[in-house]
Amino acid sequence: MPAIVDPVTGFEIPDAWIKQCTDQDVLDKIRSGRWVLLADGRLLRRGLTTGTTAAAACKGAVLSLLQPRDYVEVPTPAGIRVSMPVKAREGSCTAVKDGGDHQFDVTHGTEIVASARRFEETKLAIGKGIGMISASGLCAPRGKPAISQSARQQILEAIGEGLEETGLKGARVDLSVPCGEDLATKTLNPKLGVIGGISILGSTGFVEPWNEHLGESRSCEIKALKKVVVTTGRTGLKFSRILFPDHKAVLIGSKLDLLELDDGQESVLCGLPALILKWSWPDVLEGTGCGTVAELVERSPGHENISLALKRAKDKLPFTRIVLLHKDGRVFRDLP
Repeated sequence: MPAIVDPVTGFEIPDAWIKQCTDQDVLDKIRSGRWVLLADGRLLRRGLTTGTTAAAACKGAVLSLLQPRDYVEVPTPAGIRVSMPVKAREGSCTAVKDGGDHQFDVTHGTEIVASARRFEETKLAIGKGIGMISASGLCAPRGKPAISQSARQQILEAIGEGLEETGLKGARVDLSVPCGEDLATKTLNPKLGVIGGISILGSTGFVEPWNEHLGESRSCEIKALKKVVVTTGRTGLKFSRILFPDHKAVLIGSKLDLLELDDGQESVLCGLPALILKWSWPDVLEGTGCGTVAELVERSPGHENISLALKRAKDKLPFTRIVLLHKDGRVFRDLP
């Protein structure tokens, strides 16, 4: 039987994991991208990002200019299409953020709202509850709405599909998150330099279902590999596969405390600087005058705090090579 690959992460799932699963639909669930299989055979459900939710709201708003909709199907950056329930009537649509089995997703259940009206061209307008960028090095330039490039592209593609299905020439779509400003106070946005609301993000369109069970599986997976590169996010995962083609790349997100790497492995920790440096030294920004690690790297790439944080990371993982990346994949720091 051909190898079963998780279509979101590219992880080749061991046969032993599949054999332990009692769900008869396990293969279909894995291939859908909505489910993650654990080492002990359990399945966890992925959530959908704010980008996917916003795309559904925007497409639903356009479609409802002609007729009501209760579901819409939208593309994701991972190349997988998903169907979402919506309330779409007369050019107005509400989609609800689904956090899946992520225990700590504070945006779960959040309503994202879009309204559409016929227009000569396609225009996306950003309204209340979506944050604005006030620091450099984040998902968008300073002074712009906090919408990542991949999420914006996903939203515009979904709007384009809505226009094609309705036969309309164009539409102005206004996007908002009614409770976004209050919700943002429960996130890291104010500390990161995003003000006035939440961010619309999503490099794959899916939210990984992080909880203690997934952490255990990731830890077991990493320990079993002779050559492993552990990554903290999608950018790290993408470029790790290019930089270290003979290593198995494993996405662990922010759960760096789960790492137990020894001298019997050829191990690498690779990713963008923020998570790694903040994990090794939570006060890395102290005395720098910067609001975010991304800003520190951009303004003062040779700052001593970066070197000190890297040293502390190396103290925690003495047998592991640590590689920090720029967003475009260039190596920023490499500590053998």
